[in-house]
Amino acid sequence: MTTVGWKLDRGFRSSSGEVRWSALGAPDAPPVVLVHGTPFSSYVWRAPARALASRYRVYVWDLPGFGASEMRPGQRVDLDSQARVLTELLDHWGPGPGGRAPAVVAHDVGGAVALRAHLLHGAAYSRLALVDPVALAPWGSPTYRLLAEHADVFRQLPAELHEALVHRYIASCSRPGLHPDTHARLVAPWLTEAGRDAFYRQIEQNDQRFTDDIQGRYGELDLPVLVCWGAEDTWLPVARGHELAALVPGAGLRIIEGAGHLVQEDAPAELTAALLEFLRRGG
Repeated sequence: MTTVGWKLDRGFRSSSGEVRWSALGAPDAPPVVLVHGTPFSSYVWRAPARALASRYRVYVWDLPGFGASEMRPGQRVDLDSQARVLTELLDHWGPGPGGRAPAVVAHDVGGAVALRAHLLHGAAYSRLALVDPVALAPWGSPTYRLLAEHADVFRQLPAELHEALVHRYIASCSRPGLHPDTHARLVAPWLTEAGRDAFYRQIEQNDQRFTDDIQGRYGELDLPVLVCWGAEDTWLPVARGHELAALVPGAGLRIIEGAGHLVQEDAPAELTAALLEFLRRGG
């Protein structure tokens, strides 16, 4: 991985297809795993990942069906399948020095993925930071639900209308607005033939049942948890952050002013500072 570009230079054959991943930082440093959400990729973690790598071994990856990872017809990319892939990756990477479990930082649907992997599939973490996560009912905007219910219809849109839809959808995640280069990078994977199908596939396979069956178990989380939330999030209102933090014993809550849903892009310095403070408590 270079300091200029963002390239996932390694591969792993998971139960849901080929996963592209990379690692930053010293191999003997404490491990931190970053999990992205939808409709994004690990690219949104580039600034925090590079900052954290001065102290930690940082693992970044694109979920199956996203970014540089495999996209194919019939692929299982629902939130439980992604949770199983995260569990497989953690086994593949192995523990850190002294058998230390990794800290996990997860955004958006990545939050549901990380929570399911830990609560249902036995994935061990040293601590967990959740950034504007999909975790509490109800979730899914009216647009998201419309796309899920009529994915086969939307797949038939002419290419230029599909492109316009994806552009507008991704633009709405940021409060101040994304840099044009960042916006283009996030949109690009969804504009190929495979990406177009994958865009609707990942939406139609996910619904609230994947959080409904774990929401009642958040009180069981027996590890340090930090909830971070963009104060101006229009996808998942900040009130959800307060609600989630109240459900998790001992959880911290950090509200990041001026940030929308994609906090990594809107306020990378503030988010990274909050994460560093949280991670340092664990050594």
